[in-house]
Amino acid sequence: MKQALLEVMRMNRICRMVLVTCLGSFVLVIFYFQSMLHPVMHRNPFGMGICCRKGSRSPLQELYNPTQLDLSSNAILHQMRRDQVTDLCRANSVMSRKRRVLTPNDLKHLVVDEDHEMIYCYVPKVACTNWKRVMMVLTGRGKYSDPMEIPANVAHVSSNLKTLNQYSIPEINHRLKNYMKFLFVREPFERLVSAYRNKFTQKYNTSFHKRYGTKIVRRQRKNATQEALHNGNDVKFEEFVAYLIDPHTQKEEPFNEHWQTVFSLCHPCHIHYDLIGKYETLEEDSNYVLHLAGVGDYLKFPTFAKSTRTTDEMTAEFFQNISSEHQMQLYEVYKLDYLMFNYSMPSYLKLE
Repeated sequence: MKQALLEVMRMNRICRMVLVTCLGSFVLVIFYFQSMLHPVMHRNPFGMGICCRKGSRSPLQELYNPTQLDLSSNAILHQMRRDQVTDLCRANSVMSRKRRVLTPNDLKHLVVDEDHEMIYCYVPKVACTNWKRVMMVLTGRGKYSDPMEIPANVAHVSSNLKTLNQYSIPEINHRLKNYMKFLFVREPFERLVSAYRNKFTQKYNTSFHKRYGTKIVRRQRKNATQEALHNGNDVKFEEFVAYLIDPHTQKEEPFNEHWQTVFSLCHPCHIHYDLIGKYETLEEDSNYVLHLAGVGDYLKFPTFAKSTRTTDEMTAEFFQNISSEHQMQLYEVYKLDYLMFNYSMPSYLKLE
């Protein structure tokens, strides 16, 4: 009888041990899947969450294998945009492969976020000021919490962000392979008119007036006054277009980044971009990027309460006085951007 009682007690101990082991394993499994779906967060002094990438899914993993089914449609959309770029690069292989090796100067527009393993190629006049502000929040290690608290001129100080050209070649290759690379694009002529309005019609842009305005007036305006030749602050859009399509302009020096093509700024046929956002769907695409980075719960892309942005209708008005010949020549300059990013030829063009 005593022996039987001891045997029962021993079996009870074994059962309890098995039960505790099973429960412990179950809890560990639950914590594991929670960590996969919700990256570990800690708080900074500003009360803002900072995502710790270590031990969580990278933006690349989340983009190509989304954990949330409701975001799978975004993944499909961006796959279509990637395919469009790939197809055009293949179709223009002679042009895209003319220079196989990129130089450090080619990488100066690629901003690196080490903490979230992302690379952003900024394109002027495509919300790049706000995206630089966001990148400063992401890379600031708690120094910044609200993107809109960062003055625009501070966002454009080059030392406030690290670009890919500052790394060694092995470091560059590693990041291009393992980090999520993204850029934002805009209808090319709308972006061009936006650049003209900002750089040539605003009185405070005296540096552009002196650097480019005086040159444009000298080349494109007959019987220009000495004041116009000296100040360059009254450049007409027709003169700006004539300057852009003038073969001498492109032979003399590369376009300024504000009207340079996206193809030449970000090199999409040499660098595989994982995500291509559009200005037309800026807020949606931007917040999708932030979701992939694991910061979407507390960091949103800035929205404009009041906007004076250049619209399609405004762009059409600017092109009314441009001859059909000059329109066609200008379209040829930006043709790759139109085709690569799936923009239709504007209906207001007089191309016959």
